[in-house]
Amino acid sequence: MQTILGSGGAIGIELAKALTAFTQEIRLVSRNPQKVNETDQLFPADVMDKTQLSKAIEGSAVVYVTVGFEYKYSVWKSMWVPFMMNVLDACEQHKAKLVFFDNMYALNKSSLANITEESPINPCSKKGAIRAEVNRLILKSDRRKKSRRHHRSLT
Repeated sequence: MQTILGSGGAIGIELAKALTAFTQEIRLVSRNPQKVNETDQLFPADVMDKTQLSKAIEGSAVVYVTVGFEYKYSVWKSMWVPFMMNVLDACEQHKAKLVFFDNMYALNKSSLANITEESPINPCSKKGAIRAEVNRLILKSDRRKKSRRHHRSLT
């Protein structure tokens, strides 16, 4: 199952279309999900509710985050980090891989020409600082998983 969190926005809709080249098992998650493809599974949920989010992710091989919270600093500040912590917890619990569609807010303008996972996180705005915190959570989670896999392979 491929699950799209925030499936009603421009990125989520285009992603749902593109995923059909690889699978017909696509779950669309939002407050009021609408089918993009005939075989889509609709899963209405409040993505800020940890229990609903976990149920939406359950059974997923890959989870795509295309959520777009209201473009307002106070909303971003109160929602992004708790949301992402819950996503990471649910992905770990259900052994799902995470794909995060991010923007460039967390990066320094000088590094925008060649963006990689190693690009320095150095935001120049308040919203960028929030996205930087989200990026650090994801990277920290990924490092923990790699460390556990490495440890298991040594024993």
